[in-house]
Amino acid sequence: MLFSSPAFLFCFLPIFLVTYFLTKEKYRNALIFLFSIGFYFIDGGFFTSILLASVFINFWLAIGISRMHGLRKTLIVAFAVTLNLVPLFFYKYWMFFLQSFNDAASVIGADIHVVIPEIVLLSGVSFFTFHAISYIIDVSNEKVRPEPSCINFGMYMTNFPQLIAGPIVRYSEIASQVNNRLPNKRDIFLGIFIFIIGLSKKVIFADSAGNIADRIFDESSSSLSTAMAWVGAIAYSLQIYFDFSGYSDMAIGLGKIMGFNFPENFNQPYRSKSITEFWRRWHMTLSRWFRDYVYIPLGGNKNGQSRTLTNLLIVFFLCGLWHGASYTFIAWGFYHGLLLIIERILKANFNFSPSGALGQIITLILVIIGWVIFRATSLPLALHFIGVMFGMDSASNSLAPIINLFTFDVAVYFLAALAASLIPMELFEKFSYKNQHSEVIVKILIALPLFVFCLLLIADNGFNPFIYFRF
Repeated sequence: MLFSSPAFLFCFLPIFLVTYFLTKEKYRNALIFLFSIGFYFIDGGFFTSILLASVFINFWLAIGISRMHGLRKTLIVAFAVTLNLVPLFFYKYWMFFLQSFNDAASVIGADIHVVIPEIVLLSGVSFFTFHAISYIIDVSNEKVRPEPSCINFGMYMTNFPQLIAGPIVRYSEIASQVNNRLPNKRDIFLGIFIFIIGLSKKVIFADSAGNIADRIFDESSSSLSTAMAWVGAIAYSLQIYFDFSGYSDMAIGLGKIMGFNFPENFNQPYRSKSITEFWRRWHMTLSRWFRDYVYIPLGGNKNGQSRTLTNLLIVFFLCGLWHGASYTFIAWGFYHGLLLIIERILKANFNFSPSGALGQIITLILVIIGWVIFRATSLPLALHFIGVMFGMDSASNSLAPIINLFTFDVAVYFLAALAASLIPMELFEKFSYKNQHSEVIVKILIALPLFVFCLLLIADNGFNPFIYFRF
């Protein structure tokens, strides 16, 4: 169920919130668990049983691990991590693995062909798998105590705001809030405001930019011009940022209404002055997850430059693969890994780090090129698209096809999205309110028209799936 769908906005969410605030505090975790399972079942059907199995298995494994020591504990942790990866591998990567096997056999001339079954992607599997693995490892390392209540743990694992597409919330980040939260009126109001801002990012910015990106990326290669290629690449860059950050804001807002403080997931990544900074601002919960559970266990930066660079490449190969079972995602991961390696080498050997306006411009261009690889349906198409962007294989220099893409309202949304992604938010944070009452009035004056406008757009244009629902 999409957060931007009428069924969610006018049925599921109001029923949940009314029931939630009418329920005694000690029963609210059970209520969240119940509604979250229902939320998943509406679209997931049978797959809900896999999610529930993950909840119960990880609950008991963590309790068992907390009582073990030495080699036995290490083996059980390894078993638990492997067990969690099985659904992820099967539902997300098994078809790709078989296709890669067939491709490799074709390259070496072997007369082998494996039949590839059709496997439906298990919604949210990447996210709830990472939740479970982080919980198991943190319990093993005694960073958190195992949750004694299966209901509370189930609530953490299935919490519907962040179940399908994050942010990746570690149990340690909300452990103190599981049994001790009572949102006040200001938190509830702020949560509603953040939710509406996220909805606006999705419906106004992401969907309008996505419409342009889809039309250009679907354009025949023979009619693609350099200018059109750049507009398409920029449009997709805006789409994926506002789509995913919009979802994250909506999840964070819903969490705050319930009394949870979910971690921020984006911090204006397109203002970054280096690729290193970009990954400190983009999908921050994923970056920290790979840092803490992959990069550091591999040795991090403690075993010399060559090992550090190798670790970076491994992490970003996995990061690309996490996003999807495709050569383009792997190439995108390697692309960012290589850019980070270049920055590390420049810093270590020449004491040079990208900075200033030039650093921001170069970083933005590199990120946009990366999104072309991410968006393209194949590597040859990605390379052709990038070639057209830089003047190779361009069929036409006419601006007419681009002008036809932009109605007045779409052009306004597009320019507003550009401004919102690049103008420093610190400028707005300097604005001070005389008192809390003034803050509430200002935010109502912002949120209410935005919400009404979003509803009008949804009624007129429908609603599109979130991009990260596919990951």
